[in-house]
Amino acid sequence: MRLPEAGWREDFTYDAPVLEDRPVRVVFGAGSLHQVGREAAALGRRALLIAGPHEDEAAGVVAAHLGADLAGRLRDVAQHVPTDLADEATRRASRSGADVLLAVGGGSATGLAKAIALRTGLPILAVPTTYAGSEMTPIWGLTDSQGKTTGRDPRVLPRTVLYDPALTVSLPPPLSGASGLNALAHALEALYAPDATPLLTTVAEEALRTLAEALPVVVAQPDDRDARSQALFGAWLAGWALGGTTMGLHHKLAHVLGGTYGLPHAGVHSALLPQVAAFNAAAAPEAFTRAARALRVDAPGDVGQVLFDLATKVGAPTSLADLGLASDAIDDVAAVVAASTVANPRPAVEAELVHLLRAAFIGTRP
Repeated sequence: MRLPEAGWREDFTYDAPVLEDRPVRVVFGAGSLHQVGREAAALGRRALLIAGPHEDEAAGVVAAHLGADLAGRLRDVAQHVPTDLADEATRRASRSGADVLLAVGGGSATGLAKAIALRTGLPILAVPTTYAGSEMTPIWGLTDSQGKTTGRDPRVLPRTVLYDPALTVSLPPPLSGASGLNALAHALEALYAPDATPLLTTVAEEALRTLAEALPVVVAQPDDRDARSQALFGAWLAGWALGGTTMGLHHKLAHVLGGTYGLPHAGVHSALLPQVAAFNAAAAPEAFTRAARALRVDAPGDVGQVLFDLATKVGAPTSLADLGLASDAIDDVAAVVAASTVANPRPAVEAELVHLLRAAFIGTRP
């Protein structure tokens, strides 16, 4: 199966086979938001709009296109999807009579839509405004006082995703950088996933190449529409790779840190990525040879350093301490992750995880 030949330079529609029996319809291109009414109608009659306060402008456009088919709006969204928020949102969705969940925003809006879909079976139409990638995955997550629980379920995989690069222009440069590093983490872990297929390794490698080229331009020139299109295309591919493979040590660490300590999702990924890449490189030579080729470096062992330098260049976090993690949390996180079952090319014992987390805590170059 071939990727769209035009790539990010032209508009396209594409059925991405994330699951064997469930492709995701992808509509990509500037102005695709204005197709939202037609795409929503293909999934159901009435749509419940899920969009946080930062997405009021886009939500207004969506509401206008839906007209009388708008079943209501959920405006409260939160990172890591607290269970009490999911419970209330599910009750409101059931009362609204909606046939479709329409999520506009980043991972928090998509995550809330998934929490509702998990319980109701309603289809999701996603309109991403960041590079989070969760819109291309059957992965859900919920957080309570015990931490974050994640799982995979085909009911939460969006049926359709509209990618409109214009919606990412308002994403501030620091958030663009962190969100882009988050997407890079998806792609890199897909390369060494135990269930990666030839198609998904191609998708992941292209995601790395595209994002690494686009992100410095996006941060330096936030209004550059071509760079925004390129970054969003790379984020789509990275999300697809994430959705089709089993994630490893990087994502397990990120889920524990984010869900237990309330750290910002994208920033945690950015701070962890160079350290986990350096940790895994020698254990996955083929995957890191591909990563090195995508990032245009000679030595696979240098991928972690290159990712650290890229994060620094685009202003993405490289230190967990700067994100608010207390130093005494490191041992607890290492113990939890070491006791977990993680599909990773290199076994991670607790002492090694402590060393890795300390490097990420300080923000040292690998």
